[in-house]
Amino acid sequence: MQPFSAILFDLDGTLVDTAPDLAFALNTLLQQEGLETLPYGDIRPVSSHGSAGLLALGFGITTDHQDYPSLQKRFLQIYQQNIARETKLFDGMEDVITALEQANITWGIVTNKPAFLTEPLLDALNLTQRTACIVSADTTPFTKPHPAPMLHACKLIKQSPENCLYIGDAARDIEAGKNANMRTITALYGYLGKQDHPEDWQADGSINHPHDILQWI
Repeated sequence: MQPFSAILFDLDGTLVDTAPDLAFALNTLLQQEGLETLPYGDIRPVSSHGSAGLLALGFGITTDHQDYPSLQKRFLQIYQQNIARETKLFDGMEDVITALEQANITWGIVTNKPAFLTEPLLDALNLTQRTACIVSADTTPFTKPHPAPMLHACKLIKQSPENCLYIGDAARDIEAGKNANMRTITALYGYLGKQDHPEDWQADGSINHPHDILQWI
């Protein structure tokens, strides 16, 4: 197996466990609208799909619904105000990034989360100064699965895509990595739902726990 010069992570559901705070925001909004809250177990698998996925789950609406803009704005406000209420690194991930740093392996983040949420979250978790790059949804004109965010990350860290490993928990993550000619790993501990079939994503491997990443470096 070729050595990797850099490891790039998806954010939600791969590097950090944001689902508790996303669930809090959705259920708060549902309560404000006089609707029943949803069990955490129903919300967690949808957490990688952003506000569109969560509002579809909670309110049964798509992005073209007349109420979507106002509900999305309120949802994002609630989430932004509670962005690090319970969010933390996945168990074992601190060990992984410490090992990467000790081995002088660059690590960075490529996420479809917009910068106005990504940056304060990483600040709150004291990760901003540790990561070599942060590529958010609005950093480039395109989002995953387009390769542009992945290739932009490579430019920032001065590494070729062939020397990078990308880890994510959604089909678009694996597709984006492959589109950029990176090796890819599926994080099976992330926010996968019953509709997800990671065995069909054609990643180079899969992991059940963050510690498993160490076997790849």
